[in-house]
Amino acid sequence: MRRVGAVRAPALVLGLLLAVSPPAEAFSARDMLGREVALAAPPARIVSLVPSVTEVLFALGAEARLVGVTDFCDYPPAARGRPSVGGMVNPNLEVIVALRPDLVIATTEGNREETFTQLKRLGVPTYLVAAHRVSDVTDLIARLGALTGSQHAAAPLLRRLEQRVAAVARAVAPLPHPRVLYVLWPEPLIVPGREALVTELIRLAGGQSVTADEADAYPRLSLESAVARAPEVILLANHGANTGPIDEERWRRLTSLPAVRAGRLHRVEGNLVHRYGPRVVDGLELLARAIHPEAFE
Repeated sequence: MRRVGAVRAPALVLGLLLAVSPPAEAFSARDMLGREVALAAPPARIVSLVPSVTEVLFALGAEARLVGVTDFCDYPPAARGRPSVGGMVNPNLEVIVALRPDLVIATTEGNREETFTQLKRLGVPTYLVAAHRVSDVTDLIARLGALTGSQHAAAPLLRRLEQRVAAVARAVAPLPHPRVLYVLWPEPLIVPGREALVTELIRLAGGQSVTADEADAYPRLSLESAVARAPEVILLANHGANTGPIDEERWRRLTSLPAVRAGRLHRVEGNLVHRYGPRVVDGLELLARAIHPEAFE
């Protein structure tokens, strides 16, 4: 009997240890707000509430993990084929839970605090992201690469992006920096402030944003204030085919503005400039060509 007990006791202890020990693959990660996010295993089922994140996951070849997106996740076109959880402001929590995600990736700039609270109550881990600088964009790509085991894809992607940013910087370095007014939204007039990614992109593209000193990331501005800043280049953001036309004619009537007199009123594709995915470098190149066409002839 003692011999049998001697054999079974270690087995019993091992069973108890396995029961109370965390799984071998358990790991945790800090999100971009510094919050610790504990997961049982690397996330195999991800719901993205951020169009930028959706783009990054596809660029990393990690789209197989993406089981849910928002109605605004429209790039690449294949993203539209993923189940939708609704809008960014009011996603459908029942649909999210039904998708059985290991992780929801959200943002403090576009999603509501209430959504995070409800997801926490439902036991759904949430990873928060935000980007105000190009360095934040590259950080996000590296983080999502590590989170999804796609480091092998993240490294060359980051190299290409950094090379393109450097090429733009070299092209515009010897040129003057004209005053640029970027119109994010026409009515009310919304512009990029100090903490906006667009503001840094304008600087990297060889311009000087006339609203760079505004404290808010995307403040409202009166038309009179915009005119008083005498922009030499005006960039009007287009937000896609479903957002209505840009009111170019209103700006063309302001013939006292240096930008209008010089014919330097341009449309730009907002999704390339506002979203902090790999296409942000396409946006940078677009801005540079609008601000300094002579550098890219």
